[in-house]
Amino acid sequence: MGVIYFKGVERVEKRDVIVRFKYRSNVNNFLNILSKQRTLLILIVTSIIISFLIPSFLTTNNLLNLLRQVSINGIIAVGMTFVIATGGIDISVGSSLALGGVVVGLCLKMGVSVLVSIIIALLVTFCAGLLNGVIVAYGHVLPFVATLGTMYVFRGITLIISRGQAIWGLPSSFIQIGTGYIFDIPIPVIIMLSIYILGWLLLKFFTFGRHVLGIGGNEEAARLCGVSVQRVKMFTYGLSGILCGTAGVILAARLGSAQPSVGTGYELSAIAACVIGGNSLIGGKGTIFGTLLGVLILGVISNALNLWGVASFFQTVITGCIVLLTVLLDAIKK
Repeated sequence: MGVIYFKGVERVEKRDVIVRFKYRSNVNNFLNILSKQRTLLILIVTSIIISFLIPSFLTTNNLLNLLRQVSINGIIAVGMTFVIATGGIDISVGSSLALGGVVVGLCLKMGVSVLVSIIIALLVTFCAGLLNGVIVAYGHVLPFVATLGTMYVFRGITLIISRGQAIWGLPSSFIQIGTGYIFDIPIPVIIMLSIYILGWLLLKFFTFGRHVLGIGGNEEAARLCGVSVQRVKMFTYGLSGILCGTAGVILAARLGSAQPSVGTGYELSAIAACVIGGNSLIGGKGTIFGTLLGVLILGVISNALNLWGVASFFQTVITGCIVLLTVLLDAIKK
């Protein structure tokens, strides 16, 4: 009887150990899921809290207005995601945006059709992005330094060709791009979401996307594997440029004029969205969906502060604090 009792106790203890192991395993899996989806969780929790504090936040009109507001920064942030994934940075995006808007405005004023004007503006900003890529990849200049210089160059060119004046009198068919709707959804929102889908496909399933992540993870290893590092970098900055041009065109259509002074501070907002979304500033990691969540978090906070009547310069301070906190938490985690 003593032996049977001992075996029974042993079976009970083994069963308890298995139950405790499964419980800990389930808890760890749940915590891992929360850690991976923390950006989405932050967005949901923030939205719920704000909806209780501001009842008008969850109205259809306000949500559509929020999406329209974040569409410009959201489009720029896609290009910034690719650049950051290579381990670089592009702080000339605001000037590229202004350049694209002014070019399309000048073309329209000269009687060029809307479609051709947009194509010309995108080609100009694509070339501007390629210039950044050439300086960084072939000139071996630090990305921050290179794009700091081109930021002033692009802004100067924008002011020269526009003579420092806003370009008014744009055709209504062009303005419709920034103010119109398709199936009750703002056209800028549709364009932004389409770009995110294309960006996700490019980063996830195409060779170019894998090369971008490989260069950011280990540039020398990527080079030894046969990746044309310099060419990939150059076209990555070119991609950022063409997306800045797209944002500039939409902003000009939304404002009804091409303003040479717009775009200041957009680079910080784009970088903030990427960092909040979980993209590593040292490269090798890029998530388009995370960037979209980062853009939405910044948009939700900005929208709530606007509804509360908080001044814009306080919003800048709050955005900076959020970025610092995100970077600090990411460093502690690593």
